[in-house]
Amino acid sequence: MFKKILKGFLVLIAALIALAYTFGYDYLFRGIRETYLRGEGGSTIDDGSYFPSHVIAKGKVIAWEKDSLYNKKSLPKNLVEDLKSSNTSSFLIIKNGKLVHEEYWDGYSQNSKTNSFSMAKTVTVMLVAKAIEDQKIKSFNEPFSDFFENYKNVTFGKDLTLANLAEMEAGLNWNENYNNPFLPNAKAYYGKSLEEAVFMRGFKAEPGTKFEYQSGATQLLGFALRKRLNKTIAEYASENFWQPLGMEQNATWNTDDFKMEKTFCCINSTSRDFAKLGQLFLNDGTFNGQQIISATSLAAIKMPTKLSRGAYGKGMWINNDAAVKHYYFRGLYGQYIIMIPEKNMVIVRTGMDKRETVDAKERPSQVDFYVNEVVKNFE
Repeated sequence: MFKKILKGFLVLIAALIALAYTFGYDYLFRGIRETYLRGEGGSTIDDGSYFPSHVIAKGKVIAWEKDSLYNKKSLPKNLVEDLKSSNTSSFLIIKNGKLVHEEYWDGYSQNSKTNSFSMAKTVTVMLVAKAIEDQKIKSFNEPFSDFFENYKNVTFGKDLTLANLAEMEAGLNWNENYNNPFLPNAKAYYGKSLEEAVFMRGFKAEPGTKFEYQSGATQLLGFALRKRLNKTIAEYASENFWQPLGMEQNATWNTDDFKMEKTFCCINSTSRDFAKLGQLFLNDGTFNGQQIISATSLAAIKMPTKLSRGAYGKGMWINNDAAVKHYYFRGLYGQYIIMIPEKNMVIVRTGMDKRETVDAKERPSQVDFYVNEVVKNFE
């Protein structure tokens, strides 16, 4: 009897595996291996080493200058309690281009590289902007069909532009859900082929008619960028940002099994180096006496769009409704690079914050809290 039950069970498992491969759900096996079999309930900021990656190489290191008050003033008690209770790994404050405060928890340090998650979307847009400056791409208004001609024959495809992708107005048939393993985010994250994950989605609305945050849009933007480069996107990021910014560590950018960067996520870097990307915005594109990217390009990235009701630009979240205006890179589980222009401050927070309360414009209230507490105590 036992042998019959075991045989039946094995036949069932074999059938389920066959069905998974037949219907394109084989990525679930990698997902299970990299989560549940490692004692995790889902993706984490330490996932980077589990996937293939390209190196974003640093050049000559230019370390952060420390303010004379560096770490001499403690964070307020209510902020510390919140950071600890939300599984924060790092919290950094930069003021006037100098490191004022940095703190790490749970074994993380200034050398720890953690997953950016969707903060990489902003980096992808910055790289497209740089490629426009380098005349590799005509403009954000260039049709996506210039890169992939078959889109001229896809319903709504001929109308899609790079701006639609950057501004989350693509109208893709994409449900941005991180919890359902059968939806496209999981396939893009754990799957073997990003082409298979995003190019088969099609459209549900005309591009440029509705704001809807979709990781697939930034991945398509990445494919367009890669089409015009004679190198990997990671190499382009190294040449244009990591090297000229004097980053302290090499970073890695996770790829699919065909060596395409996951441009919707997955840059693994240190909090100090993430902070330099924020400082670049406050410096209007200059660093160490060099114009790395034009102020015009950065202004376009942080220009709020009408369809997002002023909450999003090109890969950048914006809050001009707040008492202290700010804009920020944003990643899953509370990865943030926050710029506060009127105070000339940058805040970086990394960790595994699984609570998220958002306002009516889909912006996390936690960012407002960080900004208010830091400005109040470190202005």
